[in-house]
Amino acid sequence: MFSGKVAYKNTENGIEKLRDALDQSETVLLGTGAGLSTSAGFVYGGERFQKYFSDFYKKYHFKDMYSGGFYPYDTPEERWGFWSRNIYINRYMNPPKPVYEDLFKLVKDKDYFVITTNVDHCFQKAGFDKRRLFYTQGDYGLWQCSKPCHLATYDNAQTVRKMVEAQGFIIAENGDLTLPKGAALKMTVPTELVPRCPRCGRPMSMNLRADDTFVEDKGWHVHAKLYSDYLDEHRRSKIVFLDLGIGVNTPTIIKVPFMRMTQEWPNATYVCLNLGEAFTPVEIQERSICINGDIGAVLKQLLQQ
Repeated sequence: MFSGKVAYKNTENGIEKLRDALDQSETVLLGTGAGLSTSAGFVYGGERFQKYFSDFYKKYHFKDMYSGGFYPYDTPEERWGFWSRNIYINRYMNPPKPVYEDLFKLVKDKDYFVITTNVDHCFQKAGFDKRRLFYTQGDYGLWQCSKPCHLATYDNAQTVRKMVEAQGFIIAENGDLTLPKGAALKMTVPTELVPRCPRCGRPMSMNLRADDTFVEDKGWHVHAKLYSDYLDEHRRSKIVFLDLGIGVNTPTIIKVPFMRMTQEWPNATYVCLNLGEAFTPVEIQERSICINGDIGAVLKQLLQQ
């Protein structure tokens, strides 16, 4: 058990100590949160928001994609106008920076596994083995019945593509969205593209864990079992728990279990890599490495020989 006291720290020679820990480890368990995708350039506000949502900003005055996702739009056509753009740029476009690719280079030759609260599919796009991934909170690429009347999810790639094109965007060869010079975007999608449940006809919703309607489909349970099996098989291994960009909003999913397992497992090292939030419980600080820095920059340093 933990006392609740934490040590906010930036471990001296943290890069070298982390490199040594990885070199000596038998396995690496990666736990990742929003900070990893933020480091890769998937930011929800600022210039990136203005580039794709300036019309929504002018009309509704919310300042980031997260806020826009909760706005009570008057029509489903406008709601899916917003959401289709949000899905496309955060799921089907590549992040601006190669942070996920660098992370894969770092662990690809290890016996690794990934548990993540991110929903943007960046791991698979970077080359990570699908059977070594557990997306606990859903996937931007999936829809579900909003009730839900059944426990299945549906791939949205083709419909989302049609939705963004119907608003006036052009999809470039590299997948990026562009707009013809001088053209104005529509903020709605055609009614026939609004997704409805194929069984009950109710509106579809995102397969994101926002409330108790979240669908844990067959694939979710397969990967939950893969994660559970991985933990059972590696309790005695020399393991690095690599906490990358996990904030304090949902610590009980990954961060706290990583800390607890580090305390209980005899050959474990806990690593917290987070810009502004690098800390560890005092009970395991001697078996912890904390690095307060940008994840992408740290990965670049780790890859340097």
